[in-house]
Amino acid sequence: MTTAPVLDRPTDAASAPRLRRNRTYGSSVNRGQGRSGWLFLAPFGLFYVAFLLGPTIWMIVTSFFNTSTVRTGLGSFAGFANYAEMLGRSDFWSSLWHTLQFTLYTTPPLVILAFVFAVLTNRMNRGQWFFRLAFFLPFILPSATISLIWVFIFTPSTGLWASLQSAIGMTPGSGMLSSPNTAMIGVAIATVWWTLGFNFVLYLAGLQEIPRELYEAAAVDGASNWQQIKSITLPLLGRTTTLVILLQIIASLKIFDQVYLMTNGGPGISTQVSLQLITGVGFTDNRLGAASAASVLLFIVIVAIAVIRQLVERAAAKREIGA
Repeated sequence: MTTAPVLDRPTDAASAPRLRRNRTYGSSVNRGQGRSGWLFLAPFGLFYVAFLLGPTIWMIVTSFFNTSTVRTGLGSFAGFANYAEMLGRSDFWSSLWHTLQFTLYTTPPLVILAFVFAVLTNRMNRGQWFFRLAFFLPFILPSATISLIWVFIFTPSTGLWASLQSAIGMTPGSGMLSSPNTAMIGVAIATVWWTLGFNFVLYLAGLQEIPRELYEAAAVDGASNWQQIKSITLPLLGRTTTLVILLQIIASLKIFDQVYLMTNGGPGISTQVSLQLITGVGFTDNRLGAASAASVLLFIVIVAIAVIRQLVERAAAKREIGA
């Protein structure tokens, strides 16, 4: 029995030009899409270079010179003298400690409270829009407004805080912001109230991405609410928690507005933070070179803390996988 020969090669030869044309057309389309993508990114790239990357490079360069606001040019070369001066100043270290102190005061409550309120709101079947609005509304207010509100609350004798102390039988003191021991706590309380809504929205968005079937199956198996949060919510919100913690640490290390408007670094320098010191050295003392050196040191601290936080998170994830 004979079979008809299969004409593979002529067919392949006939389709080869068509395949080459398709590849050429596909590559030209990809090149066109890539060119369009670069055009869309160009405005952001220009702003990024002009207002972020460029000033950062200029900051690093001027930190090695005696640059001043009262004369043009970079000034004389200083080498590492500006860095040595900043590292030898006691007010630089105290301002750095106040910055870290503020970070320690604000980061845990802003993460924990945002998570708790988001979990409670997510369990509600109605009225979630109201709590989203209520929590996020303070965040859209300017820092000047927030500072005025809380300065009024902490006003000695007549403020809301003094009235609350009198209502519970305590003797109102000189005021939360008037004592070196409590001034930073007052600024931290105002910041927590102001920025809680941002983390709340991030957590609520993450919670709504978790399938409700997982909670229903856990409830059928007899899991309590706490067991559901521990076994389902916390693991599935791991990436959201990492993002919230990292953003909160960076934002707290860059604190300036509330401190400047509420206490101006006082009493004394008990609440002076790093950015306030940098501003004073740069625009009050007119020493941009020294201020740039302090800025670079603060930048190194922020990057180091962010990297350490990421390494710790990665090590914890590896241990969980290994377990």
